Amino acid sequence: MPEAPAQEKAAPAMPILPTLPPARAARVPAPLPEAELPKQDLTETILYEFLLAEVAGQRGNIGLSAQAYADLARRTRDPRVARRATEIAVYARMSNAAIESARIWHETDPKSQRALQSLAGLLVNAGRFDEAQPYLQKLLASGGDPAEAFLQLNRTLAAASDKSAALALVQRLAQDYPQLPQAHFAVAQAAANAQDNEIALAESRRAQNLKPDWEAAVLLEAQLLQRGSNAKALERLAEYLKRYPKSRDVRLNYARALVAEKRFADARGEFQKLVADNPNNTEVIFAVALLSLQLNEYAMAEEYLKRLLQLDYRDKSSVRMYLGQIAEDQKHFPEALRWYGAVDEGEQFVPAQIRYAQVLAKQGRLDDARKHLQQISASNEQQRAQLILAEAQILRDASRPKEAFDLVAKALGELPDNPDLLYDYAMLAEKIDRVDLLETSLKKLIKLRPDNAHAYNALGYSLADRNLRLEEAHELIGKALKLAPDDAFIIDSMGWVYYRLGKPQEALKFLRRAFAGRPDPEIAAHLGEVLWMTGERLEAEKLLQDTLKKHPGNEILNSTLRRLKP
Repeated sequence: MPEAPAQEKAAPAMPILPTLPPARAARVPAPLPEAELPKQDLTETILYEFLLAEVAGQRGNIGLSAQAYADLARRTRDPRVARRATEIAVYARMSNAAIESARIWHETDPKSQRALQSLAGLLVNAGRFDEAQPYLQKLLASGGDPAEAFLQLNRTLAAASDKSAALALVQRLAQDYPQLPQAHFAVAQAAANAQDNEIALAESRRAQNLKPDWEAAVLLEAQLLQRGSNAKALERLAEYLKRYPKSRDVRLNYARALVAEKRFADARGEFQKLVADNPNNTEVIFAVALLSLQLNEYAMAEEYLKRLLQLDYRDKSSVRMYLGQIAEDQKHFPEALRWYGAVDEGEQFVPAQIRYAQVLAKQGRLDDARKHLQQISASNEQQRAQLILAEAQILRDASRPKEAFDLVAKALGELPDNPDLLYDYAMLAEKIDRVDLLETSLKKLIKLRPDNAHAYNALGYSLADRNLRLEEAHELIGKALKLAPDDAFIIDSMGWVYYRLGKPQEALKFLRRAFAGRPDPEIAAHLGEVLWMTGERLEAEKLLQDTLKKHPGNEILNSTLRRLKP
């Protein structure tokens, strides 16, 4: 069964070599006393290498600049040159050169915390933990705050590829601090990253024994417990809250865990306690508003959302969007239009204008709805596509699929490779029985976006629903399922193609799973039909009738019932 494709995710940023660990302050450290600096004669060779390094850097040849500075650091053993060599090598992502220069920097300026931090951080980032250990030990013992250093340690180790080796390093460092809760907490974090739950739980509990009211430690323990049992995590958080009822972060996480367990009423009670204790905390008020909305308690949701508008909440456009949806759900259409119209320019502006047009269409003002969308100025191609697709959906809902098809076809003439337009064009082609265009459009989309699960699914489902090329349909849906294994609509499609292939028991496995994940009326129609055909007629009729009560106007359900019980 096809569904509208999800929004494309932005490509992830290219990973870079981790930068030097931050010093306690970003100030440039004071220069060494004159007597401690090496006596340097400005020879022709040194001057040449220095100019070579600087000019290469200014011209964008960072690799040459880094190598020249590294050579200069080795020759001069001047801490000022070594520091510059380290910084350039890090920028050039030349790890070995950076480590060598940082080592010279530390050796020639042993009192510099910045040099020590840089060398230790670079060795850790390179996975050279044994070499890093003595420098980290020196950092911990250098007169600073070891508690803060241990909390920083796992941030430094976060990018380590060998999590087990990182854990072993933290354990060795923590041995010298048996009474420091932050040391045990650092071990627990490293163990959690290494997927060693036993050590992580034990160390998080040791940290709590030393510091019983520490919220971070109990939250880590709950997170670890949640990997095996959400109920145990809830129990631990509830136990902590009995002893420390004013703990905001723990109560907030407890409330969110209750939401995950679908214990909405209990979660709302916890959020209300948070609001009572933190009446101006916008994060908490927003959470209560959304939870009330999820429980269909519109009056309470509206009250909290309006309170956010009176406070210094950063995203008031989203608040107005939710207020518009509340009014729309209750069929208070003029109020919904007022809220959607009040959404400011920004991320929510175009979605709000689309909702505005949809409300106009619900009022029977179809021409006004289309005109409203057409007069919105799109700032990019993606927004243009969104507006066109919204207008096409309004036409489709008004049972005017040919006009919707023509609208999208015209847009594709201007944006021929837009994946959202291609997908909608294919779905509309099916509505007007142009299966040839459906297939060519989806194949083009698959060529453009080979990871688009919805394109494979739509093409496979279309073939299966028409009882055509069933083996090919099965293969296409199989590819979609590999890309999106938890998508209920794709699972439904796999069940349907098995039914068409004459494998009803296999079909039932997938269809039951799909309906459990999403009780959609079309999935119910497929499951009901297969149950009926396998002799489970009482279950089939009950399923279809129960779903029809929730979706009384659904044509697919009604036609399925008429076909099964003429």
